[in-house]
Amino acid sequence: MNAVSNVAELDAALSPTDRVARAYRRIAEADRPEVWILLRSEADVLADARAVEDRLAAGENLPLAGLLLAVKDNVDVAGLPTTAGCPEFAYPATETASGVARLIEQGAVVLGKTNLDQFATGLVGTRSPYGAVRGSWDPERVSGGSSSGSAVAVALGIADIGIGTDTAGSGRVPAAFAGIVGLKLSLGVIPTHGVVPACVDYDCLTVFADDLDAAVAAARVMTGPDPRDPRSRPWPTDVRLAAPAAPVVAVPRPEDLEDVCPEYRAAFDATVADLEATGVTTRIVDISGLLDAAKLLYDGAVVAERYAAVGEFLESSPAGADPTVAAIVAGAKAPLAHELVSNLDALARAKSAAAITLDGCDALLLPTTTEHPTIAAVQADPIGINRRMGTFTNFCNLLDMASVAVPGSPTSDGHPFGVMFVVPAFADQVAVDLGARLGGVDAPLLVDAGVDLAVFGAHLRGQALNFQLQDLGARYVETVHTTDAYRLYALDTVPPKPGLVRRGPGRGAPIVGEVFRVSAAGLGLFLAALPAPMALTSVELSDGRTVVGFGCTHDAVDGATDITEHGGWLAYLNP
Repeated sequence: MNAVSNVAELDAALSPTDRVARAYRRIAEADRPEVWILLRSEADVLADARAVEDRLAAGENLPLAGLLLAVKDNVDVAGLPTTAGCPEFAYPATETASGVARLIEQGAVVLGKTNLDQFATGLVGTRSPYGAVRGSWDPERVSGGSSSGSAVAVALGIADIGIGTDTAGSGRVPAAFAGIVGLKLSLGVIPTHGVVPACVDYDCLTVFADDLDAAVAAARVMTGPDPRDPRSRPWPTDVRLAAPAAPVVAVPRPEDLEDVCPEYRAAFDATVADLEATGVTTRIVDISGLLDAAKLLYDGAVVAERYAAVGEFLESSPAGADPTVAAIVAGAKAPLAHELVSNLDALARAKSAAAITLDGCDALLLPTTTEHPTIAAVQADPIGINRRMGTFTNFCNLLDMASVAVPGSPTSDGHPFGVMFVVPAFADQVAVDLGARLGGVDAPLLVDAGVDLAVFGAHLRGQALNFQLQDLGARYVETVHTTDAYRLYALDTVPPKPGLVRRGPGRGAPIVGEVFRVSAAGLGLFLAALPAPMALTSVELSDGRTVVGFGCTHDAVDGATDITEHGGWLAYLNP
């Protein structure tokens, strides 16, 4: 597997400079100035695109060559000011946030800095002195926040990738309203170096894109620890690399969906039916504990992290402060230390309870939000509607979970409706796979880690022991053949399985097998449980590669039936 798929090939006819010219034509056509806090000049962006073309001409491999980025303006881009949605807060960024820098290294180009709910405080997209960001398909409705501008820039066909942040749902709610994809990965796997904090322990850098392939390609580049972010984390050695072939997905009880408007409720039911039609089993669970934990983000002492981030600045009463944001942050000064300790204990208990609730399930499917309000409605009730919109998103970061937001079945009047696949920390690839399954597309690779393992018998897909690989979260990669140095024997075992033995070049025949990617820790567990006479060894493939492969000891084939002439286990079973 390549570390980075070449997403730019999706529009291979356009050079990086062509893409820039197209984007600025679209900016003029869309006429949505409130999307941007700072839109770079076309000349400057073209200069960056030409530099990418020069790098390509010099032979560099740039998988994201010419893809255009819209970067939320609480994320630093060197040479541009960062405002976090407040003019008086602005400072000139001297470094680019590490996640964005990694995209630029792979050939992406920054268009500009986008509007947001001030200090990333809100889910509506209206809390900004730079103007309310209007919905992409209905300017009377909210765009969703706080990553409003980035999501709308993607939805309007201006940017290829929108960079947002997510503490309470800001990388997911705007995606739902715009009918696009939003990735909120496990805490820390994308570093938050260069991000203005909202709640520093629960902040994520997020990705918007028109489709899952583009979103995942960008996110994959952005992952990996950064020593400048003490909360950043690598993928663990036991990371799950795939959803199982027959997934079980939890869905909430009807009473847990009481806040969902009728149009969205019907769309959610239709989405569940669509998912079940793909072969997924759904299981109704009680998510009231998760919803109670969500309330701690704003109603509990955890909100003190917002005051720690920008409270002293807002106490200076800057002219550009949004009144709703200022009031929320001012209130975050009140909690006492012992209240915070109590809340942290409650979150630890809620996290444990969530694991019990979702035991036996591969993910939880939820509506991303409850409704799509108008801007006028939010202005009339800025707190109540915002609070309701975060019903299903607020608990995710608090409980160290990941979430992939994708379009669900549209509403009865054809409007976008979004759902989320929510998974435990580091099961991000499982959520991606399920999102792809719902969308009817091939699942892109997010987690590029692990070891390739070749199997030739009972662990093949559809065979008796394949479940062992699925239990380890292993991912099917490809069908392969060995060199002609191998012979295959039918062993007298339960369940029946073959034994692969190396006899030497020309003394066997190519044997068909399958390669799975398995985590390093998973491979260790697999090896530790391996019964005699089976073994793991180096296996030479017909394409010249050498991988870890499934074989057996030489003495195990004494007296066994040689089935090499069949060329593989499945051909032997089904002559």
